Amino acid sequence: MDQDVTVLLEKSRAGDELAWSRLVEMVYAELRRLASRQLNGQSHATMHTTRLVHDAYLRLAGAGRNAVQNRAHFFALASTVMRQVLCDHSRARLRNKRGGGQQVDSLDDGVEAPVQDDAASLIAVDDALRALECSHPRWARVVECRFFAGYTDEETAEALDVPLRTVQREWQQAKEYLARHWA
Repeated sequence: MDQDVTVLLEKSRAGDELAWSRLVEMVYAELRRLASRQLNGQSHATMHTTRLVHDAYLRLAGAGRNAVQNRAHFFALASTVMRQVLCDHSRARLRNKRGGGQQVDSLDDGVEAPVQDDAASLIAVDDALRALECSHPRWARVVECRFFAGYTDEETAEALDVPLRTVQREWQQAKEYLARHWA
C-alpha cells in the first residue's frame, strides 16, 4: 500500500485529478483513525471525526497536495492540518463564548465548561508548538508526528526523512523543552 500511495501522489502532482481521488479513497480509513486519535479525550461538541477528516481534506486538496512526497509525509501533513483545523475550531468556539455574536450551542453551563477547557488546552498546546517551531522547527515536526499522528519513532523518521536516532533524541529534547515552557 505504501508504494501505491506514493505512485498516486506522483500522478496527482503530474496533474492527474483521478489519482488524488483514488488516493483519498485508499487512505480514508487511516485518516479517520488519525482524526479519531486527535479528537480522543476532547469535548469538541460540534467537531466529529468525519467533519475533521473532511475539513482537513479540503485544506490538503488545495496547494498542499503538490508538496507531498510519500505516504509518511502525507500522513504527517494530514496530522498537522487536522491540528490546525481543531485549533481554528477551538478559537472560534472561545470567541463565540465571549460574545462573538454567534448562537451558543447550549445554555447548560455544566456542558459548556469542559468544551471551553478543552479548547483552551488545545490552543495552549498549539501556542507551545508554534513557539517550539520558531526555535526548533524539526522538534515541532517530531512532536506532531509522535503525539498528534501517533507515529512510532520509525514512522516519524521515515516521514521526516531523518535517521531514527535523530528522531529519538529530538523527541526527548522536545518533551523536555515543552515541560520547561509549560511549568
